[in-house]
Amino acid sequence: MDDSIERRMTELESRLAHHERMAEELSSVMFEQGQIIDRLTAQVRRLRERVAELEAGPQRAPQDEAPPPHY
Repeated sequence: MDDSIERRMTELESRLAHHERMAEELSSVMFEQGQIIDRLTAQVRRLRERVAELEAGPQRAPQDEAPPPHY
């Protein structure tokens, strides 16, 4: 093989290896971010449920209410 072709092939192989490593790293980061998003989504859902409960006020049964003052 010609020396310049061999150099070009070596350079291409090096670039390919670099791009493969970057793709693996990006895949790993995306997987981790997906897990974080799932946890945050669940947390937001729980917080929304809690806020809705608080906005609705305490749930009381009629027997739990104090009698009016004239009794």
